[in-house]
Amino acid sequence: MGHDHSHDHDHGSELSEVDARVRALESILVEKGYVDPAALDVLIETYETKVGPHNGAHVVARTWSDPEFRDWLRADATAAIRSLGYFGRQGEHMVAVENTPERHNMVVCTLCSCYPWSVLGLPPVWYKSAPYRAKAVRDPRGVLADFGVSLPSGTDIRVWDSTAEVRYLVIPMRPEGTEGWSEEELARLVTRDSMIGTGLALTPGQLAEGEAA
Repeated sequence: MGHDHSHDHDHGSELSEVDARVRALESILVEKGYVDPAALDVLIETYETKVGPHNGAHVVARTWSDPEFRDWLRADATAAIRSLGYFGRQGEHMVAVENTPERHNMVVCTLCSCYPWSVLGLPPVWYKSAPYRAKAVRDPRGVLADFGVSLPSGTDIRVWDSTAEVRYLVIPMRPEGTEGWSEEELARLVTRDSMIGTGLALTPGQLAEGEAA
């Protein structure tokens, strides 16, 4: 399956329209008393700051550093991820797919926006957009280029279509120069996009540059 996401980060009007619809719906729900604004704020803050991609980064770091956990994740990702305390809505049935020099994996939901909230937090707006969902299945290499990712021509790109039954977690390749790093240090290299497959894990140099900025 290919991926054609016109993700040149210039979907301003489209994303603004989506945001406007969300805000309008939120206003209606609050006005009718269906949603408590304070409770909604807590939920959003939890997924943005406490869950975010942090849970998934922990899973990836454990996979990189613990061969037994890696084998377990391959055999039963749902159980392995749950053992770290991450489970719940849209995270009930997980499959982990590993990137290698020969194969790069990327995730899309072509019909809606199925996404493992308990592992990756709130889905990015672009993940739910029609352009991303369409381009993902047509031109995955083009989507990666839109995200600034260039892979060798010989690397096979496989796109996984999330459904209501199964959601995927991409395990990016461990960067070189991280021998002897702790799980906490490794987790800092894992980005949300690298676990969707539209990005790569940070290198130690990139991490240092980001922290110095």
